[in-house]
Amino acid sequence: MPAAKAHVLVVDDDLDVLTFLLSALGADGYEVEASTTSAGALRAISRRAPDLVVLDVMLGGEDGLDLLSEIRSDHAIPVVLLTGRGGEGDRVLGLRMGADDYVVKPFSAAELSARIHSILRRSGQAASQAPRTLRTFGWLAIDTVAREVSVRGMVVDTTAKEFDLLLHLSGSPRQVFSRQQLLEAVWDSSSDWQDPATVTEHVRRLRLKIEDEPDRPAFIRTVRGVGYRFEP
Repeated sequence: MPAAKAHVLVVDDDLDVLTFLLSALGADGYEVEASTTSAGALRAISRRAPDLVVLDVMLGGEDGLDLLSEIRSDHAIPVVLLTGRGGEGDRVLGLRMGADDYVVKPFSAAELSARIHSILRRSGQAASQAPRTLRTFGWLAIDTVAREVSVRGMVVDTTAKEFDLLLHLSGSPRQVFSRQQLLEAVWDSSSDWQDPATVTEHVRRLRLKIEDEPDRPAFIRTVRGVGYRFEP
């Protein structure tokens, strides 16, 4: 069960799906708010930022990815995308836009709830159980309690999964992790859609945010044929 009635915003223009999700997530103990439009979702977020957003990619005449981009421009709220398009290209596009997870229709309420619970549990554990220390590596600083990443004293926005990935890698400097190990450790799942492209894309996005030269990374190094390691 979710801790302290986590607040979830569901954005979907299909009223049948919306009613189903409100009922299912409410039964699982979440405090659920709903919106059928991008404008309504942004107003809801401005009033009270949710702990997580469930967002349908297709919102009638609107593109849910545009809303995702707007959310990402100001917030690090975890976002789970719902979509009927399950191709790898669509998954990678969603990840590049900042999604934390991706659920392909048709899906079960249990599957979605498990994904939400996993994301919230990990972010909650990082905040409540992490030692109150600041990890510093040259110009990079990782606040394990505030869940903030700073580059030369300036805070950079990271998604929940980007932060979890950086936290995991930096917690074991110079240890090499395969993409599968990172999927299991950070995503806590080996579900069908989560393939090596998931890790690769999150590493690419992290490098753009923390590295001086993303193509020649100082911190997150590629170990050819194996995976990645964090260089302190």
